[in-house]
Amino acid sequence: MNSGADYSNDPNLARALKPPSQAPWVLMVVTLVGAGAGGAWMWGEMGKTKAAAAEAQAHATAAEAKRAELAPKVEKLEADNAELTTAKEALTRDVEAKTGELAQLKGTADKLQAQMKDEIARGDIRLTESGGKLRVDLVDKILFDSGESQISKRGEGVLARVGAVLAQIDDKTIQVSGHTDNLPLGDKLTAQFPTNWELSAARAVTVVRFLAEKSSVPPQRLLASAYGEWSPVASNKSTSGRARNRRIEILLTPALAPKLIGRAKLKEAAAKGEAKTGAKTETKSVAKAKPDAKPVVSDAHAGRHKAKK
Repeated sequence: MNSGADYSNDPNLARALKPPSQAPWVLMVVTLVGAGAGGAWMWGEMGKTKAAAAEAQAHATAAEAKRAELAPKVEKLEADNAELTTAKEALTRDVEAKTGELAQLKGTADKLQAQMKDEIARGDIRLTESGGKLRVDLVDKILFDSGESQISKRGEGVLARVGAVLAQIDDKTIQVSGHTDNLPLGDKLTAQFPTNWELSAARAVTVVRFLAEKSSVPPQRLLASAYGEWSPVASNKSTSGRARNRRIEILLTPALAPKLIGRAKLKEAAAKGEAKTGAKTETKSVAKAKPDAKPVVSDAHAGRHKAKK
C-alpha cells in the first residue's frame, strides 16, 4: 500500500478532513451577549417604570390627603358664600323696601303740602321729613281757642283736610302729641287743667278722637301723648318762640309689630342653619308666649301712656 497517496483529488475526503468552522460558536456567543444586553435593558426599563409608578402613587396619595384637608375649608367657604348671598339679597330687599317707604312718605308730604299750602305759607303748619319719619307741626291757634281743649270750627276744617290725607296711609303709626309753652295756666283754667300736662294731654286726645271719628283714620294706628312744656322747639323767652311751642305735633313713623318681627328673624335663622343655642332659647320663649302678649315698652313710652290716661 502506497502511504504517500494523493487524496486531494477526492472532494468528499477533503471536506471530511477539513478543520471545523468557528462561525457557529461566534454566532452563538454574539447571540447570548445580545440576549443578555437586551435583558439588562428590559430590566432597567422595568425598574424605571416601577419607580415612576411608585412616584405617581405617592403624588396621588399626597393629592388625596391635601384634598381631604381642604374639603372642610371649601365647605366653609361655600357656606360663607351662601350666607353672604342671602345677606345681600336681604339687604337688597331692605333697600327696595326703604326706597318704596321713602317714596310713599314723600308722596304723603306732597299731598299735605298741596292740602295745607295756605297754612304752610303763613307758618301755621310745618312739615319735616327725617329718618323715614314725617312730622306735621300745627300751632295751637289754628286748632284751639286760647285755653280750650275743644277744637274750634276753624280747627275742624284744618284737621279734616289733614285727616283726609292720613286716612290713606296704611303702614304708619300716627302719634299725636300735645305741647305747650312754659307759662303757668291762669286761675280760671287750673280747676280743669292743674298743669300744662293736663292741657296738652286733653288736646292730643281731642285731635285723636277727631281723626278717628270724623276723618276715618283707623284708631289702631293712632297714639295720643302729652309733653306739656318739656319738649320745646323754640325759646320760651320770646312771644314768637312761645307761640311755636304751643302746638299739636303729628308724627308718622313705620308701623312695627315687635312680636312678628321676632318670629320672622327666627324663621330666617332656622332657614340658614344658624339657629344655635341663643336662637333656640328665643324660639322656646316665643313658643311659650301667649298669643295676646303685649310687647315691652320703654319707661318713657309707659310714662306717655300714663299721661294720656
